[in-house]
Amino acid sequence: MSPPVSVFRLPLPPNPTTDDDIDLLAALFGRSLSSSAGRAAAAGLIDAFGGLAAAAAADEAALRREGLSNAAVAELGRVRALAIAMARTEACRRPVLSSWTALTAYLRAALAYAPREQFRTLYLDRRNKLIREEWRADGTLDHAPVYPREVVRRALELSASAMILVHNHPSGDPTPSRPDIDMTRRIVEAAKVFDIEVHDHVIVGREGTKSFRALGLM
Repeated sequence: MSPPVSVFRLPLPPNPTTDDDIDLLAALFGRSLSSSAGRAAAAGLIDAFGGLAAAAAADEAALRREGLSNAAVAELGRVRALAIAMARTEACRRPVLSSWTALTAYLRAALAYAPREQFRTLYLDRRNKLIREEWRADGTLDHAPVYPREVVRRALELSASAMILVHNHPSGDPTPSRPDIDMTRRIVEAAKVFDIEVHDHVIVGREGTKSFRALGLM
């Protein structure tokens, strides 16, 4: 098996907070907290996580550590799930390669502020329509173990003709690292044996997305 990939990066400074951000987040807590308590909780979360988007994307354990009630955590989770589902629906309406803007919008909604590195694979049919999106690995702040053999094996099980690789950089900077490039090449080479095309590898961060194909890396 190929070794896990580790990437180390420096954290980004927090985003500036606005009253509108606080008001919007506080409004989500309207059914579980009083107005004053909701605003205080919203301001505290935005300060703790460095911005509205990061607070909204924080996992349940992290939100509870900041003192948010179970009801408020659930409320925030439902809104986040709805936003991601809407973006995913839009991305899947047409073949993936002809709706790239919608796809990257969905990937940013799902992964840009994830607190840990994740690796996902989008498995596509012959018309480049999505068969399945699978969460292949979940890691730490800067490492998610990825095994090319397992990625390709799953493509064969699904009768996929192509795939798009996706992972996030929790640091915010989506620039590919040398381990990212090496791992991608190993997957591409393994997939070629079975005539499975790897269309792209997209890295997602708070600063945006980077496409390996657009960068000339594949």
